[in-house]
Amino acid sequence: MVDTVGDRQAANAAGTRRTGIRRTGPQRPAGQSALGAFMRRHRLAPYLLLLPSLAAIGLALIWPTLQIALYSLQNFGEPQIVGTEPAKWVGFSNFTTTLADPEFWLSLRTTVMFAAVLVTLTMITGTLVGLLLNRLGKRMAAFVSGAALLAWATPAVSASVIFVWFFSPDGGIVNWALEKLPHWLGGGQQWAQFNWATNGALPAYTIATILVVWQSFPFIAVTVLAGLKSIPTELYESARVDGAGAWQGFRKITYPMLKPIFLILGLLSIIWDFNVFTQTYIITGALGNRDEYNLALYSYSQAFQLPPAVGLGSALALILTVILLIITIGYVRANIKQGAVA
Repeated sequence: MVDTVGDRQAANAAGTRRTGIRRTGPQRPAGQSALGAFMRRHRLAPYLLLLPSLAAIGLALIWPTLQIALYSLQNFGEPQIVGTEPAKWVGFSNFTTTLADPEFWLSLRTTVMFAAVLVTLTMITGTLVGLLLNRLGKRMAAFVSGAALLAWATPAVSASVIFVWFFSPDGGIVNWALEKLPHWLGGGQQWAQFNWATNGALPAYTIATILVVWQSFPFIAVTVLAGLKSIPTELYESARVDGAGAWQGFRKITYPMLKPIFLILGLLSIIWDFNVFTQTYIITGALGNRDEYNLALYSYSQAFQLPPAVGLGSALALILTVILLIITIGYVRANIKQGAVA
């Protein structure tokens, strides 16, 4: 078969048409390609993935905070709640009224002392239990940590009611045990009808301290245990070879390695212990004993006790938020200077 010039030209033309057909397929719209290029250029994809979480945070946290800020500048009470009168703007008078109230400063002092004791005891107890769990075998550590987490998972209301019964003057096991103790250990008949909830702030907050520490230390212990598992065992072996004891090993190896974890746990404990409400509300007998108020009880009484004053309660909530921010910033700055945070 003779291959002529005309046949080759026809074949080349057919190949060109087939190539053109192959290249002309469904194309991506120009708008989508431009949007994708814009997102890649400005690296916006991670921020788009965060949008649902940011929207949820804004709905659950930022918007209520803005509402509280608005209420704090208003005289918002029962007439405004039921809708019979409009809200009245009073500026910063709610803040000045709160700061001029001696009961606020008494509640603040109680809160600071209570939180300082709680944070210290919770961190020490949780750290010691975490160190103990790290030395136990797998089965025993799982059993002990599971039993401890039951205390952490117990609802605050249920735990508070149980502890109130423990310290009850009518058949409470603590009063019974203290009554049976010899006099040289502080026991005696004076404990038979001793009411822990109504004999001042110290007895009531003794119960609250034991309860909150009992419920809080398991979280600290499990977190410290997780941090201990990340420390190489070779460091402790080298320290033992050099003659270091248990305390020196903790001070030179464990604590420096776990400083960031202790920082986070300390911050969380401060925030949680400044806002203890359920336990103190039940132990102190609701709002009857005003000399036993902490800031949470004081804020609740101002906002919801008849007649309700939502504006005063909102102002107090913002004041408490500012106090926590100041404590948090100071705590973080101190740890940064000590090298706990890079």
